[in-house]
Amino acid sequence: MNVINTDNALMMVVIVFAMAFVIALTMTPVSIWLAHKIGAIDIPKDERRMHSKPMPRFGGMAIFLGSIIPMIIVEGRDPKIQLAIFGGILMYALGAIDDLKCLKASVKFAGQTGIAVLLYCLGIRIEFIANYFGDGKMMLGSGLAFVITILWIVGVTNAINLMDGLDGLAGGMTAIIALFMAYVAYIHGSAFGDMPVCLALMAVAGGCVGFLPYNFCPAKTFMGDSGALYLGYMIAVLSVISPLKRATFVAGLVPIIALSIPIFDTLFAIVRRLIRQENIMAPDKGHIHHRIIRNGFGQRRSVLIIYGVVCIMGMSAVLISRELFKDAFILFLVAAMYLCVILIERKPRDYDGASNLIRKAKPKNDEPEWQEEK
Repeated sequence: MNVINTDNALMMVVIVFAMAFVIALTMTPVSIWLAHKIGAIDIPKDERRMHSKPMPRFGGMAIFLGSIIPMIIVEGRDPKIQLAIFGGILMYALGAIDDLKCLKASVKFAGQTGIAVLLYCLGIRIEFIANYFGDGKMMLGSGLAFVITILWIVGVTNAINLMDGLDGLAGGMTAIIALFMAYVAYIHGSAFGDMPVCLALMAVAGGCVGFLPYNFCPAKTFMGDSGALYLGYMIAVLSVISPLKRATFVAGLVPIIALSIPIFDTLFAIVRRLIRQENIMAPDKGHIHHRIIRNGFGQRRSVLIIYGVVCIMGMSAVLISRELFKDAFILFLVAAMYLCVILIERKPRDYDGASNLIRKAKPKNDEPEWQEEK
């Protein structure tokens, strides 16, 4: 990989992020106009939708252009980044077709798998795990490497897509994950040649942040599957090609911890649907963000709550990359307890909160206490 001079590294990080932000911010209004022209409109057809009026869903174009253009300009010569960009174009195209034609879930899954297989054949692979108990690495073998690589790329791609259920959720969450992973790549970049991955992740984060002013509640546009699939794919692939995983075994935990919320939500959804004997790709309202909404937090607060948990997980990932395991474990426990408290379903009588207690405290004749004391 091309190693950037450390004296210019921070400046390059800022430039790439700013470039991606400006392009995405500028192109989002264009994507809204184009969505109406080509019919990429999300019409609420069922109770699973959180919006009540038709919304343009082609904002993924702004995120895609905002992140891909800086990547090409700054790191377009790096062979691994070239492969990531190539696969990103294919994944974005698949999502864009779905935004226009509403593909079946099985067709989308087959397309994602095909792209992941193609990337594996071109050299994007998880081939080994560094030996935590000693020097050297534990090679996975071609069959196991193939399965793990495909599962990781397709799994993370769909995990981000499944979290795209509230205004600003997927974009903001991906920006946070990308920023923490970019920071890990930055602090280890000079030793392991990780700066190209850092800059690519900063481009992804900048594209998401540039899109958020139009997507945060109340949203003016959605990213659609074109944006969600592209973002999930880029996070998955950039974590695979990062040379940081060659350092220690625990470095492989960095993307897993950073992505723990979408990964947990996806696994929980699969188990939930299997128990109910439903299609594991069938949509429902049992995701983390739906459960928080049901507990009465509202869209904005629910999104901010998830942002907070993802930030804590991101900090844990940074600490793990520095092998500060005790600190990381404490943060992880805090996030887990925080999430458990939020997700525990309240009883119906608790929804009224303080107003319910006030009504119980009132006299039977519903007259204010100051009138009774006269």
